[in-house]
Amino acid sequence: MMDWTDRHQRYLMRLLTRRTLLYTEMITTGALLHGDRRFLLDFDDKEHPIALQVGGSNPGELAQCCKIAEDWGYDEINLNVGCPSDRVQNGAFGACLMAKPTLVADCIASMIQATSLPVTVKSRIGIDEKESYQDLSAFISTVAAAGCKTFLVHARIAILQGLSPKQNREIPPLKYDFVHRLKRDFPDLEIIINGGIQNLDEAAEQLEHVDGVMIGRAAYHNPYILAEADHRIFSSKPAPVSRHEIIEKYKPYVSMHLEQGIPLKHMVKHLFGLYHGQPGARQFRRYLSENAYLPGADLKVLEHAVERVSNC
Repeated sequence: MMDWTDRHQRYLMRLLTRRTLLYTEMITTGALLHGDRRFLLDFDDKEHPIALQVGGSNPGELAQCCKIAEDWGYDEINLNVGCPSDRVQNGAFGACLMAKPTLVADCIASMIQATSLPVTVKSRIGIDEKESYQDLSAFISTVAAAGCKTFLVHARIAILQGLSPKQNREIPPLKYDFVHRLKRDFPDLEIIINGGIQNLDEAAEQLEHVDGVMIGRAAYHNPYILAEADHRIFSSKPAPVSRHEIIEKYKPYVSMHLEQGIPLKHMVKHLFGLYHGQPGARQFRRYLSENAYLPGADLKVLEHAVERVSNC
């Protein structure tokens, strides 16, 4: 979800669901230690609970990042060892680290020692030639021994040579049974499943086997699927709000950031999927895409876009 789950997107998601845990896009240790931390790390208090996802393979640097994240007010730190992109591989982190469970364990131990926050791991079920359940079990066992208690597992292998990141989300077959078996074999660990889950019905089915469900692109492209998450998954009583109500609640946030000089396009690009499947959704998206990127675009662009969809 790099370049997708920025602070504006997360604020929008928080208007749909209060109980789910939100994750940042993956941020490298180098960027955190040497880049613009305020730009990378700032978030609105309403985004809680929120986890910072980091990418790196140096235990000392990861420990420093954990201290920074705790001081910044994050609720969890997640180490990504599942991203298959070339850029990540060239930096010797992401999914390629699944071939080095001892190094991952060293990273986790260093991170846990540096912070009081929960430290979790996001992984695949395997990579390239290391794709058996035995390989996955050995990886989980080694990293858990270093103190990690929560694993978010994308139920596909990552093919690091020959497939693009997009292809790695589609071509390797989903093997949910691998993740379900992890929960049976490691009952004391929190196992959260990821990959190919499109809606809350599918999430509920998965929750019969594991402790949690992570939804990524499906929630980005059709965010309203999470409008009933608090009620259905967490048994909270408040009824879900309508799409129009979400827009009304988002508008003050947009106005505030416009006054700070943030272009409208950065806030409204995350709205493209809000009316997915609704009458007028295409006109809504088209109006935003044609007008939100123009110089001087303001809140009226969003208001005019909403006029193109039915009252839903």
